[in-house]
This record gives sequence, C-alpha cells and structure tokens, in this order.
Amino acid sequence: MGDFYGHATGTIANGQVRLVYLATAGPRIVGLFREGSERNLLAETPELGWETPAGTLRLYGGHRLWVAPEVPAYTYVPDNEGVVVTALADGVSLCRPAEGAAGIGKTLEIHLHPDEAVVSLLHHLDNEGEQTVEIAPWAITQLPLGGTAFLPQPVEPVDADGLRPNRQLALWPYSDWEDPRFRPGNELILVDGQPRERAFKLGTFIRHGWAGYLYADGTLLAKTFAVEPERRYPDLNSNVEVYVWDRFLELETLGPLTRLEPGQRVSHREEWRLHSDVPPATIAAFAP
Repeated sequence: MGDFYGHATGTIANGQVRLVYLATAGPRIVGLFREGSERNLLAETPELGWETPAGTLRLYGGHRLWVAPEVPAYTYVPDNEGVVVTALADGVSLCRPAEGAAGIGKTLEIHLHPDEAVVSLLHHLDNEGEQTVEIAPWAITQLPLGGTAFLPQPVEPVDADGLRPNRQLALWPYSDWEDPRFRPGNELILVDGQPRERAFKLGTFIRHGWAGYLYADGTLLAKTFAVEPERRYPDLNSNVEVYVWDRFLELETLGPLTRLEPGQRVSHREEWRLHSDVPPATIAAFAP
C-alpha cells in the first residue's frame, strides 16, 4: 500500500506503464508513470477543492469520474471515502456506492494491456436512487501544465452537397476569445497548458474519436472513445472539453445523455495510449 499526500494508494503495472489509484477515496487515478520513470504524467492537486452542503469536495488530481451536465447536486458530491477496491484479472475496479440525495453510484474499471502502454477505462454511473435522471458519464483527466491539448476537427462535409455545418464550438462565460492559449485551426484546435489568472474552457464534438495531450518532451497521451453522432450530448452537444487554469489542464470526454431509470447503468469507455517522440507537425494526421 502506497501513499499520495496522506491518502492510501494501490498500484497496478504491466512492465510498460504503472498506475496509482486511491484506495479509499474517489474513484481516482492519481498517478500515470512510464515504467522506470518517477515523472507523474498526471497533475497532482491534493490541496484544491471547495465546500459543498455535503462537505468538502477535493480534486486530488489525476483522473476522475463526474456526472454531466454540471449540476452541483449531482456533480459536486464529495467522494473522500467509501471506495471498494476489487482486483481484476488485468487491473482493478474502484466502486463507490451512491451517497446523499443524488443517488448516483460510480465505478471505474481500469484494465491494462498485457505488454503495451495502453490503459482501458470503463466509467459506470448507476442510478441507485428513486428518481429517473438524465445524465452522462464525464471522464476528466487533470494534466500538468507545459504541454498542448490537440482536438482534431473535420475538414470533410457531412452531407453530399456540403451545405450543412460540420464543426461546432461551445465556450463558457469566463472564456475569452482572445485568450492566447486558444489556437483554433482548420484541422486542429490547440489549447496550450500555460498558467493564467483567468480560466479558459471550450467544448466541441469530435467525430474522429480521439483527442490528445502532447507533453513538452514529445510524449503524447491519446484518449480514444466511441462517437455516437445521432445522440445528444451535454454542453451544447460536446463530447470533448478542455479546461485550463493556473495549475493544470483538463482533457475531458463525455458520453451521450441518457435517461436513466432507477436500477439502470450507463457506461463510457476511454482508451489511453502513450506514444513517444511525437513531432507536433504530425498530429493532424495522427490516428491512434
């Protein structure tokens, strides 16, 4: 059993990557390491959080599972204890039963590839309450500053005549069009992980099924996910979002909105792949 700023942790590894998770809080992944390296590829923010009617919500850092859309009663439920850890043949399951009025239980399954730097994550939301809710799984990865988020954009038309729009962008009230970290392009939207006093956030719909974060040393973390264009997504139909502030950048993927009856589950899958020595100029043509 390890330790993350006073919180008990567990570890899984496959010879290529090593993952550290909180053993009692979360579910959270708080460490992603190349085997043999002590550099955490995830941000560490154990001191960040805020007070809610149900207690202190702590971010911790790393990767977390939230409930979308962002409604405090559902999204800001503190998860500082109560996680049940179950060993899997190729990883671990982190389950936190529902607590409070929201009635939403969370489970994060972590599966490691046998011999590659690949991690599969299954995010489950369970309606353990008595009311029907319309929600979506929201997979949020906090990353250290210094790199750049890459969001591929479609260049081809979506209809035979090329008359319908093929791109969209959602901005939050605090987002400034002239923020220097925001670099839109025809094939890629880039968001630089640089600190500024004012936060910036955008959402978009990515049909390519992947988004990535390129670290300063050329390491690329590519997140792949399923795309269901016929369904409705949160936040003006966003399936990928980026948030950057003065301590971290968050690369987020979302599942489609689902009307969840009591006793039902909705799931969202991500796959992480680590690539080395990736030139920025090749990102537009990158296909995980």
